[in-house]
Amino acid sequence: MTVTTDLVSYEDALASYDPVMGLEVHVELGTKTKMFCGCSTELGAEPNSQACPTCLGMPGALPVVNAVGVESAIKIGLALHCEIAEWCRFARKNYFYPDMPKNFQTSQYDEPIAFNGYLDVQLEDGEVFRVEIERAHMEEDTGKSLHVGGATGRIHGASHSLLDYNRAGIPLIEIVTKPIEGAGERAPEVAKAYVAELRELIKALGVSEARMEQGQMRCDVNLSLRPHGREKFGTRSETKNVNSLRSVERAARFEIQRHAAVLNSGGTIIQETRHFHEDTGSTTSGRVKEEAEDYRYFPEPDLVPVAPSREWVEELRAGLPEQPLARRNRLREEWGVTAHDMQSILNAGAIDSIVATIAAGADAASARKWWMGELARTANESGVSLDALAITPEQVARVTALVNEGSLNDKLARQVIEGVLKGEGTPDEVVEKRGLKVVSDEGALTTAVEEAIAGNAAIADKIRGGKVAAVGALVGAVMKATRGQADAARVKELILEKLGVEG
Repeated sequence: MTVTTDLVSYEDALASYDPVMGLEVHVELGTKTKMFCGCSTELGAEPNSQACPTCLGMPGALPVVNAVGVESAIKIGLALHCEIAEWCRFARKNYFYPDMPKNFQTSQYDEPIAFNGYLDVQLEDGEVFRVEIERAHMEEDTGKSLHVGGATGRIHGASHSLLDYNRAGIPLIEIVTKPIEGAGERAPEVAKAYVAELRELIKALGVSEARMEQGQMRCDVNLSLRPHGREKFGTRSETKNVNSLRSVERAARFEIQRHAAVLNSGGTIIQETRHFHEDTGSTTSGRVKEEAEDYRYFPEPDLVPVAPSREWVEELRAGLPEQPLARRNRLREEWGVTAHDMQSILNAGAIDSIVATIAAGADAASARKWWMGELARTANESGVSLDALAITPEQVARVTALVNEGSLNDKLARQVIEGVLKGEGTPDEVVEKRGLKVVSDEGALTTAVEEAIAGNAAIADKIRGGKVAAVGALVGAVMKATRGQADAARVKELILEKLGVEG
């Protein structure tokens, strides 16, 4: 068996092999309590302060299924066009790991609550790719290991490890795709687009915030290569717990290149888990991967089966929100933007903010302008998401209203937004405190225009001589004199009137 860390070029890998992917996405549900006990799921608590005999697997402690968790699982299954089981049950997945206090994970094995579905995802160029869903099943999260004393935060090189069981028992839904074939060179892009679309769907359902940076949604990227013309899949690797869209794409791409290098050198792919490294975009070996039978699954004896009534399932189906892809296509048409523009809005996480701003009275163009311009820039510089900024869609709508009614120009509006973000109050309060209203007094404007003309006689003569473009210099002088608080368009009109020149 040959092991190599060399890579072949991406183009050379695709020239010889077809990539086949399988994506397993874990979604942490936003329930108030854990999946099988009443412990709180709130983030940020002291380590091991949200654990009880049930989630620690103490003798005699009996679990009870979280009804909201079941409901969330059904909603996800329905939104993924899955069949919902009339009867299913939990199973014990047996393995030892330090952060598994029970030495087994309560999950579902051969009887998932949802199965045989699909999700259509749109790629950057507008092409729609259908990803088939194998199953979506309920399970619980493990605890958390903190490895101390090493340089990498991993167990290798650490002096000791600490265990926090607050997360043990947090409800999860695991969504598993069928083998994704036929994507070819676009396989990494498909992987990224699928996880992105799934995240939008989860958020739309309201069952989780799906913040990947907080571990609320994470993806295992299974990948194998097979030579062109063959039907049998190659041996797969599983890159675990990838927690950003960009990293999903990078992990798939790296593994394609690594697999190809191993195969081209005559080596054998090891079925194993791998770790993804954000800094280098590479993966390293984790542990040899067990087959399903090695987990010794058997039905969970302490939990009754789950048998959702058809009436309940149909009631949940009727309450599903619009599919994110369909919603984006509808909004794109309503807003009159290109597919590329809508993709940019999606990537910025601005869709909901823009929709809410329009609902608060702004026109679509103005709402897009501020969220995708000034506010997106501020969010990027601050390293936060748009929805984490200290400004509401209603406040942005008020700024656009002040601009439209002539009380603010764009320059002043930017200062108002800056003031709101700094906590100086509402847009109207910032305008008042900073004295930012547009100078609309015709007398004051006329005086400023006359002073600008008198102070720039040579430029005024050029304008009178037909070089109307030179008016910009006089407009600039007036804007400076009024501290940017004049209406530039009105200033230009007044200057041309005073000089007797047609605009």
